[in-house]
Amino acid sequence: MSEGIIVKAKIKDIASGFSVASEFSEALNGKVMQLIKESCRRAEANGRRTVMAKDL
Repeated sequence: MSEGIIVKAKIKDIASGFSVASEFSEALNGKVMQLIKESCRRAEANGRRTVMAKDL
């Protein structure tokens, strides 16, 4: 994976009491990247250059 958005240490904090496999953070990062790109497309389709919560 090229660039990570997700902070692995924060995942471990939230998943307290669980082990977190390395591929989990990679998969989560991929989903977040996909959500961001889809949100940008939606904002653009609505004539905006600002991505908002409603674009999720």
